[in-house]
Amino acid sequence: ERWERLRQERGLSCEEAARLLLDTYEYRGLVKHAGGCHCGAVRFEVWASADLHVFDCNCSICTKKQNRHFIVPASRFKLLQGADNITKYTFNTHCAQHTFCKTCGVQSFYTPRSNPDGYGIAPHCLDEGTVHSTTVEEINGKEWEKAVKEHKTIRSMSKP
Repeated sequence: ERWERLRQERGLSCEEAARLLLDTYEYRGLVKHAGGCHCGAVRFEVWASADLHVFDCNCSICTKKQNRHFIVPASRFKLLQGADNITKYTFNTHCAQHTFCKTCGVQSFYTPRSNPDGYGIAPHCLDEGTVHSTTVEEINGKEWEKAVKEHKTIRSMSKP
């Protein structure tokens, strides 16, 4: 009923009305953030809290890249453009998919080893205006297996 009324009032196609309702009602309490790489070739949107819980990992790659990230379920992430401009790097277990823009080299999101069913989003790659606060939690990635095993919530962060 609500969907049909919205569609008629705004002259939207069924697909447009469905997307608008999804954007408005599906993730109550969350904010739609938009972001991307430096050159703008890669753009995405992600539903997450306005108050971000960011991980600061000290593993070898996160240290080199200064990879601070928050985790979301794959269902709350949408790549808007640039799929053909993304390349990836893997190492060791090859579980983490370190994706980055082929043009500018910025990693605005990736698939973390701790949550292969979700995405790690770089908060500094979000457009301004939607983040209210950021809490940073250090995680001992040098002892990854132990740290993830002992962490009470990291694995559940990619669950819808």
